[in-house]
Amino acid sequence: MRKRSRRTRGVLAVVAAAVLGVAGCDAVGGDSAAPSESTKPSPKPTPLWDRSPGSVAAVGDSITRGFDACDVLSDCPEASWATGASPEVDSLAVRLLGRSGAARRSWNYAVTGARMADLPGQMAQAVRREPQLVTVMVGANDACRSTPSAMTPVSAFRADFEDSLRSLRKALPKTQVFVASVPNLKRLWSEGRTSPMGKQVWKLGICPSMLGDADALDPAATLRRDTVQKRVEDYNKVLKEVCAEDKRCRYDGGAVYDYRFGTAQLSRWDYFHPSVNGQARLAEIAYRTVTAKKP
Repeated sequence: MRKRSRRTRGVLAVVAAAVLGVAGCDAVGGDSAAPSESTKPSPKPTPLWDRSPGSVAAVGDSITRGFDACDVLSDCPEASWATGASPEVDSLAVRLLGRSGAARRSWNYAVTGARMADLPGQMAQAVRREPQLVTVMVGANDACRSTPSAMTPVSAFRADFEDSLRSLRKALPKTQVFVASVPNLKRLWSEGRTSPMGKQVWKLGICPSMLGDADALDPAATLRRDTVQKRVEDYNKVLKEVCAEDKRCRYDGGAVYDYRFGTAQLSRWDYFHPSVNGQARLAEIAYRTVTAKKP
């Protein structure tokens, strides 16, 4: 009996140790803490970019005003890629807000002939509306000067763009910004020069730094156009870099610059500004960028 009791106690001790060892491993998961019934998954952070903003303000130049899209030598804001009501364009504002919403909650402060130096003033006007999204398309007029030497210096272009975003951000910390790249002016020359009428209109003084002497192919003319094109590329680099410093800014990635437009996308009056068809293509690019899950 004494031996059996001693043996029984030994077996019980081994079993108890095994049970405690298993229980301990299950309870803490090795080195992990035991789960608590009160632990809840953390809520997903609110995304910095809202893909469906509730209001839109546009700033920029004649392209955003729809100049020469509908009638000769006149603005046509209803055909604007950014805020226009034209069903043929299906503007960014209409795509985001619906037709009635765009009529009530979108505003166009772009000015024909504007350069980057004019952007701070336009941005100040837009701020008063407290828009949830501001669209920016400017820079073509900075390159389209009488001569390449008259083009806006890259440093000044950068300073004015930074000033514009800084003033917007100070007034409206959460407002988003869509920035379109400057169009490819050299492609505009190569496409538009196929039209005899286009070349005649250009002689009136449309973007002479790029479009002047459209048929000239001598080294001087080639250098002039290449100089302007390089400046446009430098402007786009500035837009990309400055926008990247603002967490609520999206640059189009060069989509407008890279778009391979033809004469169908150019105004039949000046072969420089976008036609209604061209405005619709710009609206598509903008909408695609604004609603993308990731920039």
